[in-house]
Amino acid sequence: MNTQRVTTPFGPATTAEETVEGVDLSARKAIVTGASSGIGVETARALAKAGADVTLAVRDVVEGEKVAAGIEASTGDAHVHVAPLDLSARDSIDAFVASWRGPLDILVDNAGVMATPERRTAEGWEMQFATNHLGHFALTLGLHDALAAAGHARVVVVSSVGHINGDVIWDDINFEKNPYDEWKAYSQSKTANILFAVEAARRWAGEGIAVNALNPGRIWSTGLSRHMSAPPASFEPESSDGVSVKDIPQGAATSTLLAASPLVEGVTGRYFEDCQEAAPHTPGLRRGFAAYAVDPDAAARLWQVSLDMIGDAAAQQATAD
Repeated sequence: MNTQRVTTPFGPATTAEETVEGVDLSARKAIVTGASSGIGVETARALAKAGADVTLAVRDVVEGEKVAAGIEASTGDAHVHVAPLDLSARDSIDAFVASWRGPLDILVDNAGVMATPERRTAEGWEMQFATNHLGHFALTLGLHDALAAAGHARVVVVSSVGHINGDVIWDDINFEKNPYDEWKAYSQSKTANILFAVEAARRWAGEGIAVNALNPGRIWSTGLSRHMSAPPASFEPESSDGVSVKDIPQGAATSTLLAASPLVEGVTGRYFEDCQEAAPHTPGLRRGFAAYAVDPDAAARLWQVSLDMIGDAAAQQATAD
């Protein structure tokens, strides 16, 4: 990361709509994954209100259609589309990529799962790593040419402060050697999100593609927490661990800032929170970025590991066919 931090006039209480106020996104095309609930809906709404042609990439198309209708009703003549996408299924990702036409200006890799019971994809991959990281990795690589064709495209990767709880478990990513731990699995997937942004930014800078990651803040009232019977102590609103507790419009603000604001034009390979570039993590606080999450060597390693994993999956599928 560069030494000079990026700052903006916005902060933890800023809403998504406020970050794009006065921004004209007409003639821009955007995709938001996981836009059938939570901050994904608000991200899509703010981008559509600013004039973008927005595709909601969702698992539940029926719910997505309801969201699209709601966005169109609340924003006037917004152009909102719905397309099926299951990030844990390679054939679904491939079908989505194959159906895309033309340049892509904005890709918000927003969808995610958290603290799920032990589950595996058809390839045997641990579900949180497969959904939160590998699915978005395959999707973004598949859309690379569309992003490059747009010129000055932006990719926004939604990570979490939870990444500070653990690095990628390099010798046991899929928990094949050790007992499954839902929080270790979540943490490594969120660290992987940031490492992906770091390496993609390095690789694609010459093509005008900016890639940044972010922590949206602590937002308990979203579907992300559906696998938890109750919030852990660290989710308590009155806790003093430094994390920003937000509602959904505030939780989507850093995503929309990175997706559309001229204030971050040309910024790439960074990690943001509260609409500012984050500082290094301070022990005892749930803020900032862990050093291992922005390590360029680790980022390059993860890129190759990820290519090997999805490449093997593609080869296996071809053999089965």
